[in-house]
Order: sequence, then C-alpha cells, then structure tokens
Amino acid sequence: MFKFLHISLLLLGMAFGTSARAESVLFLNPGATDEAFWVSYSQFMQAAARDLGVDLRILYSQRQPEMTLAQARVALQGPDRPDYLMFANEQYIAPQILRMANQSGVKLFIVNAALTPNQQALVGDRADRIGSLVPNDEEGGYLLMKELIRLHPPVAPGASIELLAFSGLKITPSSQLREQGMQRALAEHPEVRLRQLVYGGWTQQRAYEQARQLLVRYPKVSLVWAANDEMAFGAMRAVSEIGKMPGKDVLFSAVNTSPAALQAMIDGRLSALLGGHFTLGGWALVEVHDHAQGVDLNRYGGRDRQIPLLQLIDKDHARRMLAMGTSPDYGVHFRKLSAKGRPASYRYPFNLQTLMH
Repeated sequence: MFKFLHISLLLLGMAFGTSARAESVLFLNPGATDEAFWVSYSQFMQAAARDLGVDLRILYSQRQPEMTLAQARVALQGPDRPDYLMFANEQYIAPQILRMANQSGVKLFIVNAALTPNQQALVGDRADRIGSLVPNDEEGGYLLMKELIRLHPPVAPGASIELLAFSGLKITPSSQLREQGMQRALAEHPEVRLRQLVYGGWTQQRAYEQARQLLVRYPKVSLVWAANDEMAFGAMRAVSEIGKMPGKDVLFSAVNTSPAALQAMIDGRLSALLGGHFTLGGWALVEVHDHAQGVDLNRYGGRDRQIPLLQLIDKDHARRMLAMGTSPDYGVHFRKLSAKGRPASYRYPFNLQTLMH
C-alpha cells in the first residue's frame, strides 16, 4: 500500500513537473482583430510560444482601454489566473492593472509602452513586475523623417519643402514618441515646413478625411509623414484623388510591415518605411520563458529595456519580409535565444537581423 502511495505521489509530482514547465501567459492585445499590425504581432508571439512550449492566450480589446482593464480584472482576480500577464501601457492604463495585480500571484511584463517616469515614481518597485520591453519609437520617428527629407529633390535656396504629418492618438506613448522624433529631425532641416500635424487615430478612413481638407488648404505639400501604414494609405488615397502620384509628386512615409505596406514600398508608392516592432511580443516571450526557468533578467541587459527594433526597410528587405510572411514559424529558433546558462556578457539578439538571417 505504502509503495503504491509512493508511486502515486511520484506520478503526481511528474504531472505537476510537466505543467510547471509549460508556463501560462495571457497577452492583452490593445489592438483590433482586423488591424494588420496587431494581428501580425500576435502571430509572431504564437510562433514563439510554439517553439518555447509556452501556453499562450491572447485577448484583443479592439482599441478600448476599458475593455483591457475588464480583461485584466478577470485574469488577475478570477479563479483561472495565468502565471504571467503581458500588456501594453496603452493610453497609460498600467498603474490600474498594477493595482489590480496586488496579491494576485500573477507576474507582470509590460510591452510596447513602459511605465512613464511619473507612473514609475507612483507605483515604486514591485517584485511581481518582472520586466518591460519597448521599441525605439522616438528614434523611429526621427529616422523616418530624415529618410523622407533625404529622398526629396533639392530645392532652391530660400525655398521650402511643405510637409503634412499624421500622428496616432494624443494619449498613446508610441504616438507621442514618434512625433518627438519627427520634430527632432525637423529642427535639423529648417527648409522643411510642417504645415500641419493631425491625429488620425491610427485609422485609414480618418486620415483620408483629414487629408482631403488639408490638401485643399496646403496644395504645395510634397511630403507626408505618417506614424503608421493605415494613415499613410488614407492620405495616399486623398492625394491620388486630386490627380497627384504618390511616390512621385508627393513622397510618403509609414511605420509597420503589413503586406500592403511592404508591397507599396516595392511599388514605390511608399518612399520610406519603418518596421520590425511587430516582433516585440515574441521576443518578450523569450524573456518570460527564461524567467520561468529561473533566469535573472537583470543579469542580461536589465529588466526594463528599449531595443532598436524600428529600422528602415528598403525594397530588398520588403521583398524578403513579404516572402517570409507565409512561413508560420518565421524561421526563428526562439529557444536558441535563451539566456539560460549563458555568461553575464550575453545580450538577447532581438533585432531584425535575427529575423532576416
């Protein structure tokens, strides 16, 4: 009897051992289910989860922060809690989620937009917040503007180049940072005149309606800077309707590597394209999986990190990325990126090169 009980406990231990290895992660995706960027972001995460053996669930909030908070409440205070909750500080909701997480036993990882310095001061240091990973949004906005200006034909001394800018949402950190980067580039180029900056809310339709009015007001515009691809396409439609040619009469820039944006880059309708940050959730999962394996993230580049994922995508990159989109695993060996057992000098190689190897 004793022997049987001992074997049963051993089997139980094995069962628990197996389940303990497959940590459960819930990602609260702030985007909409029909948004190319956030869908590709989820797909890359799912590829990472498959390779790492992580039990991943994803919930979309359709760009409604109150829905994210409701999802977080159920996850953190309900009976079926994940081991890890991953979320973005979209529209600055992180402190509310951190409050809900008190005593929940769930570990937290923030992606895309980390705590602001003010929020950090308010919430202090917490053992359950294991890390954050954000892209180089400010630098991205700067690189995009610099590339757009570089591609514009030179103008006569004293003449100016007219620009329209489409930012996302005023209350989104990534939007504000990209805008700051754009303004930094403009400070270096007094010949470029920003006629107007508007908030297109990341959507094609809104940017189209705004561009129709702005092009009447500013008929000499020859540059359009957009903080995502959807807004660039909206403005592009308005430019085409007045008989001008995108990529020739008006140069466009955009952020995101959606199939449509990559194709527009190849076709020359987009002149400058920035992307790569759709991979961020997948890279974050590597860190979460490492944490579950007992890795101290502080040893490998710090627990709160910004990584230069936003890079300029040329036509060659665009062709390769478009071809890669059909591969369900993106050809990345996520397990090989682990810091487990590595020397302290190791740094996670989270970049486009790892993706494009």
